[in-house]
Amino acid sequence: MPIAESELIINSDGTIYHLNLKPENIAATILTVGDPERVEKVSQYFDTIEFKTQKREFHTHTGTYKGHRLTVISTGIGTDNIDIVLNELDALANIDFKTRQIKTTLTSLNIIRIGTSGAIQPEIPLDSFMVTEVAVGFDNLLHFYKSGHIQFPQITNALTKHLQWSNNKSLPYVVPFDKKLGRQMQSRDTHKGFTITNPGFYAPQGRLLRLALENPDLNPKIASFTYADKKITNLEMETSGLYGLAKLLGHRAVSMNAIIANRATQTFSKNPEKTVDTLIRYTLDKIVEF
Repeated sequence: MPIAESELIINSDGTIYHLNLKPENIAATILTVGDPERVEKVSQYFDTIEFKTQKREFHTHTGTYKGHRLTVISTGIGTDNIDIVLNELDALANIDFKTRQIKTTLTSLNIIRIGTSGAIQPEIPLDSFMVTEVAVGFDNLLHFYKSGHIQFPQITNALTKHLQWSNNKSLPYVVPFDKKLGRQMQSRDTHKGFTITNPGFYAPQGRLLRLALENPDLNPKIASFTYADKKITNLEMETSGLYGLAKLLGHRAVSMNAIIANRATQTFSKNPEKTVDTLIRYTLDKIVEF
């Protein structure tokens, strides 16, 4: 049965509603970045660029790097934007825009996030790289989808008990990376991440400016949590949504984190742009090894 026009919105030029893309505009390997300006910082290393577009915060370049066709797209900040980007990328890959029906043969995309993050353990150095193996979502997105079968409720139960989690907040969810893709991106130059995805940058990450925090001790409690001898390593704002939706849709996802802040030591990178650039080049070269 065709998907209704109100559910799958296709623009008059044949592009999907928010991303302004046609199916032929995307590669099978997709790099996501939060900042629209970071798209060009990735594609500057491409050997060729065949396509560019932008709409709102969603900027996209598709080209080749050392013989590999790649797409880099900006998502903006937060899992609400990840919800848009992942669903629309999947629609581009797996829904026939002419018939509005799901294709009989589905395509599995490689989706690699290149983002910034703050460490929550004092021993994690600034300007290091982290590959998130497990993401904890404080953001609520995945609870709107039938997703219990991909979650790790045993970690959720242990964490909420440890944090004395308020009933006024949504229940955290826990989802893993794609093991094969994730391990391909790991090396001696990366740390293994147990990552919290927060629904905001200030109070949700324990930052105090003028507004009082509901739980001033949340970050120290997070830092002291252990599960199977693993500690939570870092905080950011997209990974749980990326992992959850990718797994539900049959795609492979991994989150690469440039550690530009350490919340435990209250320090910030002296040159975050260089750190992100180094992570971009590292990620591109790891993709070539696939």
